[in-house]
Amino acid sequence: MKLLVRILIVFLVVNFLFMCNRTGKSETETILKGSATVVVDETLLPILEDEKMVFESTYDAKINLKPRSEAEAIQALLKDSAQIVVLARNLNSEELKFFSSAQRYPKVTPFAKDAIALIGNLNRKDSTIALSEVLDFMKGKSSSSFKGLVFDNPNSGTVQYMNNLAGIKNAPEKGIYSFKTNAEVLKYVAENPDMIGIIGINWIVQPSPEVQSYLKNIQVLDVQGVGKQGFYAPSQNNLAEGTYPLARQLYFVNVQGYDGLGMGFASFIAGERGQRIILQSGLLPEHMPSRKIVTRKTL
Repeated sequence: MKLLVRILIVFLVVNFLFMCNRTGKSETETILKGSATVVVDETLLPILEDEKMVFESTYDAKINLKPRSEAEAIQALLKDSAQIVVLARNLNSEELKFFSSAQRYPKVTPFAKDAIALIGNLNRKDSTIALSEVLDFMKGKSSSSFKGLVFDNPNSGTVQYMNNLAGIKNAPEKGIYSFKTNAEVLKYVAENPDMIGIIGINWIVQPSPEVQSYLKNIQVLDVQGVGKQGFYAPSQNNLAEGTYPLARQLYFVNVQGYDGLGMGFASFIAGERGQRIILQSGLLPEHMPSRKIVTRKTL
């Protein structure tokens, strides 16, 4: 009988503490109120900054964006130092298994399609490039049209994406260069005619003030897919038709485990207003915003 009483007391105390914790969260954070930190793949930072600005101007909310490489964002999620991340890929089977074993179930929201752009110096004679040539270079073969490839960060999702396409784990050291930010990639390609930069298109269509001066010396190259005919630019139309060969899906991943600001921000981005922001940014929204046509009988 004493044991039963002790078990009952422990249960009531734990339940009380749990409810207090839930109440505390609801008082400081709801889906449209409070503050939250979002770790974002650095290649996607410009579009998230646009979404954050409109979201914060509409609701009593504060979103703190932390740009990181893809590898750093994933590690932060697994180590529980981050509960909300934005990635250019979905969680893989091992990562999903990790959360399932901990009885945590990520809410994954696809919200847009992005493009990896291949950029060259404005003085480059050819405005096109074959993807097969780039992948062969990553396998250690030489190229007749460029001397090196420039990435943003050795741990970025862009590097992993290209490594997967090339079928390699690590790119060779010779001819492969990496910096810390996308801005440094733009600067280097603008100053070096024989280099090809590999960068998220969002940094081109929505340039920050620090990179605008470099863009006048850069051209975005049309890309020919492996075994395909024709060269295609990373435009919204080509992303929608599936003709541009370096397209990738973007995801909002939330493991908060309660109805917090992460859920509200994800819903906003995937909703009508957030998708319209994506459309205006040059990326392809997951759901095309509706258009209302108003007709008039007289002018």
